[in-house]
Amino acid sequence: MSTEPEAGAVRRPADAPAAPRRRTLAFAAEELRLISALVVLMAVGLFLALPFVLSIGSVVFLPLVTAIILTIVLSPVADWLARFGIPNFLASFSALVVFLSVVLLGLTAVLRPAVTLFDKAPAMIERIGEHFTNLQGSLVWVSRLNDQITRIVGAEQEDQVVLAGPTMLEQVAFATPTVVLEVLLTFLMAFFMIESRVRMRRRLLLDRRHFGASLKAARVMRDVQDRVAAYILTVGLINLGVGVIVGLGAWALGLDAPIMWGGLAALLNFLPYIGPLMMIALLTLFGLGTADVPLVGLLPAAAYLGLHAVESNLVTPAILGARFTMNPVLILLALSYFSWIWGVTGALLSVPILLTITALIDHLGKPNLIGFLFGEPLFHANVLELSDDS
Repeated sequence: MSTEPEAGAVRRPADAPAAPRRRTLAFAAEELRLISALVVLMAVGLFLALPFVLSIGSVVFLPLVTAIILTIVLSPVADWLARFGIPNFLASFSALVVFLSVVLLGLTAVLRPAVTLFDKAPAMIERIGEHFTNLQGSLVWVSRLNDQITRIVGAEQEDQVVLAGPTMLEQVAFATPTVVLEVLLTFLMAFFMIESRVRMRRRLLLDRRHFGASLKAARVMRDVQDRVAAYILTVGLINLGVGVIVGLGAWALGLDAPIMWGGLAALLNFLPYIGPLMMIALLTLFGLGTADVPLVGLLPAAAYLGLHAVESNLVTPAILGARFTMNPVLILLALSYFSWIWGVTGALLSVPILLTITALIDHLGKPNLIGFLFGEPLFHANVLELSDDS
């Protein structure tokens, strides 16, 4: 008996059952891309609208974010103290007291000599004016050229009306209650968060229905805490070394209050790019205001510039390594973004916040924004490809 098909029979293609499945996957891919586009648009809208919300509600959001960063940094200190049998309440309180002591010590080292130097400000301004007068005398031809251009153009001087604003003392008086309230809220929330860290970890780990979710939550918590705490501790030690070197250099160059210059260099170095520029400007103004020769007055700023070049290009990358290496564009974006929202405090919190967001994205999935514009999936792990391979 022959098993071959008859001549008039139509053979069904082998891949016919797969055709509906491919159409279903194509429709699902279009639907997934549409949802991804909506997610990207919502993220962009949130990025643009968030500054206004956080700025208006800074009394609430700024202490909360600062307390979260302090909790991440100080929780390892509290855990270390708890290993010696210290109760959790006292360990949390001691970690916060240690942090406050370090901050107050640094501010005292900077502010006390700064008040003394503030009395010499009129004399330094007068000395800087003399230097510029001498420089203007040597460049008198520039002034004459400007006068000739003014005559040719026929520009007329117009009287300007300057409205008197509130004085510095009035601004400080108005801002003091808000600052005190924010500081109290910050440290109260930080204390309660540190004190409840054990319960928060247990609830986060044990209240998950699946073991995989608990394991992922544990990894995220550990990585975020390790990155932020290790970064701040390492950068703090590096900045302390910079402050010591600057203080010794200021003492060797004969500057007044070398401890103040060292402490100021250490504090400003926490602000990437902006802090060193401010330090160079302050050293330039102080050097020109105290030196008899302008070139000698520029020597402290030039020495600090050389130290910063070595520290930022050799020492810090070698110590931090690739784990803490971040794109400078992202650092400047975070610095400008949070400075716009919260001022100096936002600038100090920008890098820890960026580290926290980076650690979360590394675990939850990094969006492929550039590839998404050219038709690729938003995330590298495409669900449809996984189901197709299976």
